[in-house]
Amino acid sequence: MPIVERVKCAKRAFICDYSKPDNLIAAGQVLSTVLPIGLLWWAVARGASVSPWIPVALVPLLALFTLRAFTLMHDCGHDSLFRERSANRVFGFVLGVLTGMPQYVWSKHHNFHHAHNGNWEKYRGPYATRSVAEYEAMSEADRTFYRRKCSIGASPIAGFIYLVFNPRFTWLAGSLGCALHVIRGVLRNPGAPLARHVETYQTRYWKTRAEYWHMFWNNVALLSIWGAMSWAIGATLFFTVYVASVSLAGAAGIVLFTVQHNFEHSYASETRDWDYDAGAIRGTSILLLPTWINWFTLDIAFHHVHHLSTAIPNYRLAACHREHAELFTEVTRIPLAKVPASLKCILWDVPARRIITLAEWQQRA
Repeated sequence: MPIVERVKCAKRAFICDYSKPDNLIAAGQVLSTVLPIGLLWWAVARGASVSPWIPVALVPLLALFTLRAFTLMHDCGHDSLFRERSANRVFGFVLGVLTGMPQYVWSKHHNFHHAHNGNWEKYRGPYATRSVAEYEAMSEADRTFYRRKCSIGASPIAGFIYLVFNPRFTWLAGSLGCALHVIRGVLRNPGAPLARHVETYQTRYWKTRAEYWHMFWNNVALLSIWGAMSWAIGATLFFTVYVASVSLAGAAGIVLFTVQHNFEHSYASETRDWDYDAGAIRGTSILLLPTWINWFTLDIAFHHVHHLSTAIPNYRLAACHREHAELFTEVTRIPLAKVPASLKCILWDVPARRIITLAEWQQRA
């Protein structure tokens, strides 16, 4: 029996065995992330008076713990970190403030990715992977920009846009658009209730009132922290360390996420031929990372298990993989040294239903 069919038959049993959140483990993971972030910021403030190089040296550590906080927020979005949905909502919000990302809104988009993993007609990853035909239709300047955008060198810029700029911009731009829409509505129809004008506003930045208010409170909380930290340790020191560490955390997260789905000949189907479990087994990789990186990324390297079921908490992914390793022999393994090579897999070969490198495309051409 083909591996994918065996997975289909077996997955219900192992999902039932491993999708049991443990509040004690979850609380320990949150504390072992939030407390070090607080201590590191204290060290930044104290160390700056001793040497300007101390805050610089602490930036990579802050970035790693921010990445860990983001991964915990990710589990909260799947309601898999804690047993209770309310606990996942509360801690997801707090972790979202720490990482700069409105967790509730982000989780909606991320769950769309899970629902369509391997269906590249509907979801193409953070770099919006181009098909071969789309790439061939680009100008040379656009091709160069696309190649550079997908490189490790550009990833800190992508991290800054993803975690620092975009969540603030989308909230402010959407709020301003809503205000202008309401003003125009009142001028056209002054007798209509204000709420009706608000409800008729359409934007791509949020879909429901709940999403907007989550964005609102995330930004209010974060901007308040920015103000308090600027007052406490100085705006220059705070924003230099904050922007650098969060951008690096975003860069690492984007790179890791990308190579978990963009690797040579990974499964990339159109809707009509797409299969959910094939996407998890052939369109998702296992990252062979050092133990310390797995600690900071909460074993998300076992991404195939996560895609078979988002209900399995991060602290059970590795055990699930080990117990059922015979089902995952076809999952692609990517060692840390091969990550840069995987980032060159940026073209979707539609007829072959797989991702290819630029080099492979050039050989064909």
